[in-house]
Amino acid sequence: MPTLHARFADDLALILDALVAEGALPAGLDRRNVTVEPPRDPAHGDLATNAAMVLAKPAGTNPRALAQLIQPRLAALPHIVSAEIAGPGFLNVRLTDETWRDELATILAEGADYGRSTVGGGKRVNVEYVSANPTGPMHMGHCRGAVVGDALAALLEYAGYKVTREYYINDAGAQVQTLARSAHLRYREALGETISIPEGFYPGDYLVPIGQKLAAEFGDAYVGKPESEWLDLFREKTVAAMMDMIRADLALLGIHHEIFASEAAVQKAGRVEKAFDELRAEGLIYQGTLEPPKGELPDDWEPTEMTLFRSTAFGDDQDRPVMKSDGGLTYFGTDLAYHAQKAEEADMLIDIWGADHAGTVKRIQAAVKALTHGQKPFDVKLVQMVRLLRDGEPVKMSKRSGSFVTLADVVEEVGKDVVRFTMLTRKADAQMDFDFAKVVEASKDNPVFYVQYAHARVRSLHRKVAAEGIVLPAPDLALLDAEELGLIKLAAQFARVIEGAAAAHEPHRVAFYLYDLAATLHALWNRGNDDPSRRFLVADRPDLTAARLALADAIGQIIRNGLAVMGVAAAEEMH
Repeated sequence: MPTLHARFADDLALILDALVAEGALPAGLDRRNVTVEPPRDPAHGDLATNAAMVLAKPAGTNPRALAQLIQPRLAALPHIVSAEIAGPGFLNVRLTDETWRDELATILAEGADYGRSTVGGGKRVNVEYVSANPTGPMHMGHCRGAVVGDALAALLEYAGYKVTREYYINDAGAQVQTLARSAHLRYREALGETISIPEGFYPGDYLVPIGQKLAAEFGDAYVGKPESEWLDLFREKTVAAMMDMIRADLALLGIHHEIFASEAAVQKAGRVEKAFDELRAEGLIYQGTLEPPKGELPDDWEPTEMTLFRSTAFGDDQDRPVMKSDGGLTYFGTDLAYHAQKAEEADMLIDIWGADHAGTVKRIQAAVKALTHGQKPFDVKLVQMVRLLRDGEPVKMSKRSGSFVTLADVVEEVGKDVVRFTMLTRKADAQMDFDFAKVVEASKDNPVFYVQYAHARVRSLHRKVAAEGIVLPAPDLALLDAEELGLIKLAAQFARVIEGAAAAHEPHRVAFYLYDLAATLHALWNRGNDDPSRRFLVADRPDLTAARLALADAIGQIIRNGLAVMGVAAAEEMH
């Protein structure tokens, strides 16, 4: 069912169509920037539209004059109490109480589907996230991007897109060669040799069980043998074992990818050559030299001919090398081919990257624009690191690795739902502190607790009704007062929040909205502290209790729907 805001937009569109038919407005006006949204100040009404402001100039009139044509037609609609012109031409509208009571009934009837949208139209979206090098277990540096990507994927699905969750395994570079050598050391250690780990190798204890498995599988067959006999084999085996570890870590957060794409496989399948040939045919890959670095030149700098991608043609600051002078691929060269592969199966691409990759955004956006001829949108969301604190003090050590805090450590201590919700309480590109004490604190300042407490309060009402033996009639929603109807008005914005968050690729908007909804519910609940007649459960007024319980159930449903998008379970009760 269309959202309340969409239904009003449809009413407005019919009015504008009628004005065109009457000759009061010219045909063919671009209405894409016409909006319908709640006014910033609720005192101004329930809905507002900028239609007169947007359309007046191209229509050859002034905003207030156009608003005066639209206003009486809006006011005449049966579900509208009043339509008023504000300022230079905004239109503020108040809806009937019955409209809001009907919306409450809609929330209860649609249940888990309330807020679900078709705005995505089934478009295929590839969301790539995490994509950490398979050289260690998941740590908290990966956690935020993992949650943001997973929540965004769920949000897009809820908004009507067809989503593929993808992880790109960097298994073809020097880092995984070093990983294989590090695993070989642990393999020798498992066979009884005393080892020392050289500088630059991976020292983590997580490689010990992998070394033991390699020893069990191969015995001493690769002890004292040249690298050429075991390096590729150990790389393949170790990467596979590390990916099993990474999948298990991500599963602790409820994260599962449909596709694990391999950098090595991209190269082996000839995807790089295919992408380069396509771009070369269009004059976008050429042999050339880079401009010298800005500022004072280093003594050893000399121009070197390389294979370059003409990324400046698509908004980048300079052309970028895709192959080195020795013929080896650059990281960008392989990434370019990988994105070409993804674009073949999707209508839109979204990458979730750490903020430390900000410098490479323009070049990969330029590559996707070139490869898809600008036909497939591509968005990169940058995610800032998380600073871990315990009682305000930085946390540096991990019980498992001795050098960093693993994702598994944190989930074990505070739980999946707390981690996921907390990661979405800030915009992705904003700095975040994760304080172990504060994220489990039972206070209004802790959004995780505050939203969960609101849901638990709603669920407690049914238990209290049963315990007191109150027999409830069918709810008469006409008994709800103006403040209670105000809560419905906020609840009705959920669908609009979903669509806006999906369009902006910002799942944190759902968390922000849920906090506001919970705060409004708590304020309504607290009315009963001083006046028992204003409680949700009034024992001698089963009719009023039934109406307020219906309201509470609707709010609980929306909290569950929003939390589900975030990948968080709603609390039934708080201990």
